[in-house]
Amino acid sequence: MTIHRESKGTILVTTIFLIILNSAVAYFFEENEILRKIVIAFSVVFALIILQFFRVPVRTTVKNPKHIIAPADGKVVVIEEVVETEYFKEPRRQVSIFMSPINVHINFNPIAGIVSYFKYHPGKYLVAWHPKSSTDNERTTVVVKHNNGTEVLFRQIAGALARRICWYVKEGQTVEQGSEFGFIKFGSRIDIYLPLDAKILVNLEDRPVGGETVIAELA
Repeated sequence: MTIHRESKGTILVTTIFLIILNSAVAYFFEENEILRKIVIAFSVVFALIILQFFRVPVRTTVKNPKHIIAPADGKVVVIEEVVETEYFKEPRRQVSIFMSPINVHINFNPIAGIVSYFKYHPGKYLVAWHPKSSTDNERTTVVVKHNNGTEVLFRQIAGALARRICWYVKEGQTVEQGSEFGFIKFGSRIDIYLPLDAKILVNLEDRPVGGETVIAELA
C-alpha cells in the first residue's frame, strides 16, 4: 500500500504518541497484563486507521471531454440549482460530495483544461454538511476552463476535523482530467458548480469513486 506524502507529520506525531502511551502503561501498570494488551491492541487499530486514511488508491480515469469526473470519494449530499456568488455570479448546478474520515481524501481534477481562477479563503471549521460551510469555512476555489470554453468550479471545504487543506494547482496551470489537485485531512467536502444544461448522472446518497465515477455530462 502506498502512503500519501501529506501523511509524514501525522504519522510521526501518531508514532511518538503511541510509543509514549505504551511506555507509560508498561511502566506504571507493569503487573496489569490485561491493560497492557488492551493498550497494545488499541495502538495497532489506531495506527491502521491513520494509515488507511492516507492510502493512495490506484484509480483509472477514462478521459472524456464531456464528462465530469468525481473529484473525491464520499457521499453525494447536495444536488441543486444555486447562485454561485464568488466567480460566476449566476445560477449553476451544484453537486456536493462529503468525505468522512474513513474515505480516501485525495482530490482529483474533474475535467482537463487550464486553471483560470484560484483563491484560498481562511475561515471557520463548521461541520462539512452545514449549509454555511461553503461560504464560511476555510476553503479553496478552483476554476478550470476546458478547451471548448466551458468553465467548471470546484471548491475544497474544510470540516470540523479537517484543519489543513492542501492544493497543488495555480492560475495558468494546465491540468489533466483525473490528476491529483489537492488533499484534505480528516473529514471534509467538495462542491462542484456546473452549467445549468449539464446532465447530472448521480443521485443523493450515491457514493462516487474519486477519479473514476462520472457524476455529470456536459451538453
